[in-house]
Amino acid sequence: MNTPANPLVSIITPTYNRAEFIEQAVNSVLAQTYTNFELLIVDDGSTDNTRDLLEPALTDSRVRYSRQENQGQSVARNRALSEAKGDFVCFLDSDNYWPTEKLEKQVALFRQQPDYDVIYGDVVVIDEVGAEVTRNNMRRYSGQIARYMIRDNCVSMNTAMARRRCFDDLGAMSGKRRVADDYDLWLRFSARFRFLYVPEFFAYYRVMDDQISSDKTRRFDSNWQIITDFRREFPDAMSEQDFDLGFAAFHNRKARYLASQGSKGGALAEMLKALRLRPFRRASWRSLAAVLLK
Repeated sequence: MNTPANPLVSIITPTYNRAEFIEQAVNSVLAQTYTNFELLIVDDGSTDNTRDLLEPALTDSRVRYSRQENQGQSVARNRALSEAKGDFVCFLDSDNYWPTEKLEKQVALFRQQPDYDVIYGDVVVIDEVGAEVTRNNMRRYSGQIARYMIRDNCVSMNTAMARRRCFDDLGAMSGKRRVADDYDLWLRFSARFRFLYVPEFFAYYRVMDDQISSDKTRRFDSNWQIITDFRREFPDAMSEQDFDLGFAAFHNRKARYLASQGSKGGALAEMLKALRLRPFRRASWRSLAAVLLK
């Protein structure tokens, strides 16, 4: 698909009580070397002084602010998507920020690689005060990535840029759950669209104690619902063998987590589920041995 000469990029930023960080997020957008963008900020019912801090940015005609009663960031993102006019869509959470050439590099890549629909990269993990924690990232993939995505979400939300047609064809955030809705989105997209992973740092990702995604138990529950729904709704996305591999990988990962939390019985139950799906997969047996030896 051809890319317009100067495409409009819609940037979606939901926020809720992030007054401490939102200026840095917004300023990182306003500092972008690619300037044809619109920034849609949806305040999900903040009770702090977020609105006051945004006053200087709102003098820029490219920035639009709206407010809703607290309904969760998926609802906020969908509201912004319904108002977005861009050829491409990006997401920037209000406690994270971008390097200045993020948009320019990705728009250029879409021109060079017209067969791709989503371009994403790596994150620099920072702590609550902005100190760098790590630049180590998980393994990521390009092309038709559904068989990798079913094993775990390898797409970092704040690094991605997607063609608007992806949302027009497959919808926006599902809104079914408050945890891991980004995984649901990218997993659905992986069933129909091509992804390009670029090994560059496209976002600074802040890890904070009060983030919903930090609750790993809830995340595992949500991820299970997501991959189960996906298998039912997109049965042609991959082979049955790849689906089984993905489900086994989920059970292996959950078993390792439960073992780390001291729940040996729960870990063994997850390992048995993995082994039933892929009894000859060495990774499952290695995980089982690790659990038994703890």
